[in-house]
Amino acid sequence: MRGDPPGRERAALDETIHHPTRLALVAFLSACDEAEFATVRDGCQVSDSVLSKTASALEAAGYLSVRKGHVGKRPRTWLSLTPAGQQALAGHIAALQDIVATARSAGAGAGAAAARTATDAPDRPAPLR
Repeated sequence: MRGDPPGRERAALDETIHHPTRLALVAFLSACDEAEFATVRDGCQVSDSVLSKTASALEAAGYLSVRKGHVGKRPRTWLSLTPAGQQALAGHIAALQDIVATARSAGAGAGAAAARTATDAPDRPAPLR
């Protein structure tokens, strides 16, 4: 991004998990070792088909692991983040925090400039014309 100090490397947003549904899924799974499909679906407030497509994309990227099995006679699917998925989320969060820090720094500079301008202004109002 422009405005970065020379020699300072900025963390990059992860394009694979940047999409809101993918980010919600990765964030949800970051809080648990493994979660059942229906629990993830309900937690992320998406449909079965949206979750299935999103999980497939993240699995193809190596960020998600899918395990299938049975509970009694009923088929079940469990989802979990891979170590690569955990690293991707951590990197994505770091990039977002870097953007916020840059904005705060720029805002602090702009706030100081605005304060200087306000103190340089005369105390009396401008004459009416």
